Amino acid sequence: MLNNKNNCIKLAIKQSCIDVFAHFAHLPYAILLDSANSGHVNSRFDIIAIEPTKTLEVQNNQSFLNAQQNSKSCFEIMNTELSLLDKTKANYDLPFNGGWLGYFGYDLGRTIESMPNIAMHDIDLPQMAIGLYLDALIYDKHQGMWFYTSQPNVNRLALYEQYLGTPIINSNFKLKTDWHSNMSTDEYAEKFAVIEEYLKSGDCYQINLAQRFNAQFEGSPWTAYIKLREANKAPFSSFINHPKGAILSISPERFISVNNNVVESKPIKGTLPRKADPIEDKAQATQLLNSNKDRAENVMIVDLLRNDLGKVAKPGSVHVPSLFAIESFPAVHHLVSTVTSELDEGKTAVDQLKAAFPGGSITGATKNKSDGNN
Repeated sequence: MLNNKNNCIKLAIKQSCIDVFAHFAHLPYAILLDSANSGHVNSRFDIIAIEPTKTLEVQNNQSFLNAQQNSKSCFEIMNTELSLLDKTKANYDLPFNGGWLGYFGYDLGRTIESMPNIAMHDIDLPQMAIGLYLDALIYDKHQGMWFYTSQPNVNRLALYEQYLGTPIINSNFKLKTDWHSNMSTDEYAEKFAVIEEYLKSGDCYQINLAQRFNAQFEGSPWTAYIKLREANKAPFSSFINHPKGAILSISPERFISVNNNVVESKPIKGTLPRKADPIEDKAQATQLLNSNKDRAENVMIVDLLRNDLGKVAKPGSVHVPSLFAIESFPAVHHLVSTVTSELDEGKTAVDQLKAAFPGGSITGATKNKSDGNN
């Protein structure tokens, strides 16, 4: 420990976020928010949090606060609990000193919009699982420093230090079977044909046809995360050790950010693989930037996000400061745009999340039809 400044303590930790989180990865509800791509403009902070004071989950469209069913919507509960926290911004320009952390599954959208229930429920995970964390360890890449930050009257640094003092349990990871899709080639072709008819009739302009791949494994999901991270460093990566299964996310995309009531979304539409040869790689990026097809897809989602941000924004505050920018990652080039707004009076970050969920770059456009509604 170096010094304390208003519930924000500088720490003498020298290890990386991967080495530090390895001491916590086995704990239920342990979470790592990992800015894995150090060269990306949005990769500044790594956040580690453990043992939330409250949990909030959604199962079968019902809210469960601390495992007890609650008649309120998950978004209402989130707003209520956040209103009770101290709003003083963390010192040292840190982004977090208490709040909800976790995952919001695609099917959480069923609590917002009426959608046909045609998907097979074959994974025993909640639609949403978040925890209310009142403290965290944060690494700031700009300052090259670890911090412990918390809500007032909360100091569990000794608990974190206790876990940091315990040996790391190393475990291998390997697949026991090949990957298998949840649909056959013929089934995929049938669904694709239906989508083509939607597009031709003008019901939709863009649809993401997703399939799930499954495989049996043995070993540690945390080890799997480390391998994924090494292969494709992404600025919005995360590992969540939910009791029913680990959530591993390697994402290059910012869905929603709210900072001092300023909202930012950076939808991605348009992708080409990287090339080993620098000249060919630069040509790939140029080809993507000038692709009429990818620009058309991108601007459709930009328009959708402008609408979603506008639902809770101050009138006239929605803007597109960047359209069709190239962002490069270890494996691919992406075409990225930026949409911004300012929250209207009385609106919160939770309200914005609800207004834009699920993200347009995931659903396609129009969102309601792409989600499966007639």
